[in-house]
Amino acid sequence: MNVKEALELGKKHDVKFVDLKFIDFPGIWQHTQIPAARLDEALFEDGLAFDGSSVRGWQPINASDMVMIPDASTAIIDPFYDNATLSLVCSVYDPITKQPYSRDPRHIAKKAEAYLKQTGIADTAFMGPEAEFFVFDDVRFDHSKPNEGYYFLDSAEGAWNSGREEFPNLGYKTRHKEGYFPVPPTDTLGNLRQAMMLVLQESGIEVEVGHHEVATGGQCEIGMKYNRLLPCGDQLMWFKYIVKNVARKHGKSVTFMPKPLFGDNGSGMHTHQSLWKEGKPLFGGDGYAGLSDMALWYIGGIIKHAKALGALTNPTTNSYRRLVPGFEAPINLAYSSRNRSASIRIPITGPSPKTRRIEVRFPDPSCNPYLAFSAMLMAGLDGIQNKIHPGDPLDKDIYALSPEELKDVPTMPGSLEEALESLEKDHEFLLRGDVFTKDAISEWIDYKTTKELNPIRMRPTPHEFFLYYDI
Repeated sequence: MNVKEALELGKKHDVKFVDLKFIDFPGIWQHTQIPAARLDEALFEDGLAFDGSSVRGWQPINASDMVMIPDASTAIIDPFYDNATLSLVCSVYDPITKQPYSRDPRHIAKKAEAYLKQTGIADTAFMGPEAEFFVFDDVRFDHSKPNEGYYFLDSAEGAWNSGREEFPNLGYKTRHKEGYFPVPPTDTLGNLRQAMMLVLQESGIEVEVGHHEVATGGQCEIGMKYNRLLPCGDQLMWFKYIVKNVARKHGKSVTFMPKPLFGDNGSGMHTHQSLWKEGKPLFGGDGYAGLSDMALWYIGGIIKHAKALGALTNPTTNSYRRLVPGFEAPINLAYSSRNRSASIRIPITGPSPKTRRIEVRFPDPSCNPYLAFSAMLMAGLDGIQNKIHPGDPLDKDIYALSPEELKDVPTMPGSLEEALESLEKDHEFLLRGDVFTKDAISEWIDYKTTKELNPIRMRPTPHEFFLYYDI
């Protein structure tokens, strides 16, 4: 959709407001609204000014002015407002130089796509994320008091909640780690997922599947069709926005936290990836699992840089509650066909090279999609440019291997701190083509350390009282 078509869409629906959305550094949409009378061609040229110092990880107060400029191709009618509202996703610019802002995640994704073309290796990177989420009935937490801190999650589905007062309680609770594909009445969320899928489809997102996931407590997945890197980032943000708001309309709460529940599976975001050039797929070949040398080198780059990638693909302290050795988490950096215990899987597809792709299984949905997709692409390109072979595939059940068998298999970082340290040491591959800047990487490490790592370090947890109160 171009500017003219975006304006026509607004007129067609007689919109009363325009909602301008942009993504902050950690990965959450921010927005402001203007009356429809201000919707004209100038808006797409001049944008709208805002205070960049009030956005996490961005400008200092002495250089706070920024401009958001909407992208006409993202125009859509927002499904959640009472008054007809045109939604536009924006990129962020410096108001004086008119240059794109180096810390704008969407701009980083644009540069990643441009760099891909510049290399001559390919002209299109496709991403297909599978973002899992939990649906809760009640959520309460407090973190701010010096003498108190807690969280409480409630779900009618959890086996851990079989005594819940429901007037009457009719049983049919999901057993621990047995939430994958049960029918109603055990699966109580079928109607909610259908409502989510309908709104997603009405918003232009092609839905492929929706189902309950493995964990108790309402873990779900709705699969959407792959897309080019930049629009896939936009699409994933819309996906989160729609899923959260449909749940809220139904009196429930969705979280994309990777590990909200102790003792059950966490939420991942397996990300399918492939490269194309001039309409032709490049990952199909006659190598292992039908892959080309290029695809294997791409895997080699992902494995080589995985520890640094973790700072962007698994960017929260909670991410590493999921990535724990000895449990069913994709921490072992190996690749395999069909084997879901490997961190990189080659899905079984038909004979057509168009369907050949890799699936990177360690990312989680707490990531900023523009940064995560761009970083994985840059790692894969480094693998191709330097012909980094990933070694032999590991087709055994990795979870069942002995420590001796696993000693030579690299692993993901064990904490956000370790991931950030890895990114600090290994980020040259991200700087190529000026995709990521040193400033953006430095600010990311600093923000995550001061705003997330350090506050978590200073707060005791309930389990520490259990372990140490009588020490």
